Amino acid sequence: MKVFVSEIEDVAKAAMVAHGAGAWQAGEVARAVARAEAFGNVICGLYYLESYCTQLKSGRVDGQVEPVVTQPKAGQVIADARFGFAQPAFSRGLPQAIEAARENGVATLAVAHAHTCTSLGFFTEQIAAAGLVGIGFTNASPVVAPPNGNKAVIGTNPISMSLPDGGMHWDFSTSAVALGKITMAKAAGENIPLGWAVDANGEPTTNPEAALKGALVSAGGYKGWGFGLMAEVLAAGMTGSVNSLDVSGLKLPDGKPHDLGQFYILMEPGADFGARLARVAQAVAEQDGARIPGQDRQPMGEIDVPDALWTASRGLAAD
Repeated sequence: MKVFVSEIEDVAKAAMVAHGAGAWQAGEVARAVARAEAFGNVICGLYYLESYCTQLKSGRVDGQVEPVVTQPKAGQVIADARFGFAQPAFSRGLPQAIEAARENGVATLAVAHAHTCTSLGFFTEQIAAAGLVGIGFTNASPVVAPPNGNKAVIGTNPISMSLPDGGMHWDFSTSAVALGKITMAKAAGENIPLGWAVDANGEPTTNPEAALKGALVSAGGYKGWGFGLMAEVLAAGMTGSVNSLDVSGLKLPDGKPHDLGQFYILMEPGADFGARLARVAQAVAEQDGARIPGQDRQPMGEIDVPDALWTASRGLAAD
């Protein structure tokens, strides 16, 4: 079914309000849902809406709490989500962090004690829209085993980077694949490629059900494992939030709040930044089929949404 992205945002907001979220908090999350759909990131879009609504009802996320923003040092801003959604906390802390970065050249924004943020790039692109370089890190429930291991220790632990003026944008899990790819394959009755996951015995598997009982693996082996650990210590250690090991499944209907952290670095580009980026971009553009990730990407205004998903989403809004 063809649906306008603006309709997705309206329905997502209405659904969360109907399940107990405050209007402005729901609006911030709905904006992220719509933005994900506009770029084809279905895992972080309407696919997540039912979970948001379920956890609002169960109390696993507080949809009405007001974030608290503090600035303990000149270049350090902390937005405490207080077990609410990450998007409202980021929204409250961003203006102060931007001001700090412009004054000091660099600043950090720590979003603490938050619900999963889903698409990390949604946040770093807002930093870039302010003319700054934005880098973000977060962690999640444990689904990734260390190389040669069979027990999950860290989450998919994404990293995102966005540059001003559409110069570059990327957002990816440090695992070989996002967990949602496994669950979607299981729901569709399809196998997964080798190299995505291991079973409970640490053996590579193409069976999504066995993968869900085992663990994902890091992208690029030990190199991706290192990046995943970097995201872990920054997201948890620099925000005072929990380790991946201490978070139960993100979509479980009830239980303790996620209590996750997101850590952002905001940097003011130097005088030569644009020229250096352009030099690389030109070299890439001279090669057929090559590209800078996310360069000049454009959102869709209207997208195809599966009929069942759209019906379910509208049903949540009507509850």
